[in-house]
Amino acid sequence: MSGFAWLEYSAVMLAFAIGAISPGPDFAVVLRHSIAHGRQAAIITSAGIATAILIHGTYTVFGLGLVVAQSPELFTVLKFAGAAYLIWLGLTALRAPPPQPPAGLGGEARQTISARRAYVTGFLTNLLNPKAMVFFVSLFTSLVAATTPTAFKGLYVASMSVMLFCWFALVAVFFTTPRVRERFFAMGQWFNRATGTVLIILAVTFAVTRSS
Repeated sequence: MSGFAWLEYSAVMLAFAIGAISPGPDFAVVLRHSIAHGRQAAIITSAGIATAILIHGTYTVFGLGLVVAQSPELFTVLKFAGAAYLIWLGLTALRAPPPQPPAGLGGEARQTISARRAYVTGFLTNLLNPKAMVFFVSLFTSLVAATTPTAFKGLYVASMSVMLFCWFALVAVFFTTPRVRERFFAMGQWFNRATGTVLIILAVTFAVTRSS
């Protein structure tokens, strides 16, 4: 692409990749859906997460992310909404029955979840993450020049979405391999307790997140 800022693009994608692979609520949700509901549900959850990244990126490109980050009232509403949602997910995990192994090799877990619910869970988990907004604002203000065309910035965001989907799809594939899943199934109810507790702890970190 003539005139494309390849160096800037590479720097942005590298920084985003480092942030993407860092464990957080997205990883916890994909892991839980992988074990409790199977590969298909986890991949659909990954698609929801990737879609939310498009939202974060779009409002950041048009300057709205900076407005929210610099508004204590708006940022507080966002972070407590995210915290409340994670607490709900955590309590749901704590109350859920232990995930059951599939009937045969390559089968899906006996617990089921609709495609819509899997997608919405991934979408809201990422969309309501105040750290994601702060990350995008800092990423674009520090690495992306003000003179970079909006079309190029849009390509950056689209690339991030694809990268994130591919990453979490790989996570889903790994955690739904028979040998890995068997180890989690052996945990029984402790798997729910562990994932539920992690989600609640992440909710607390949301609540204390600062905009700057």
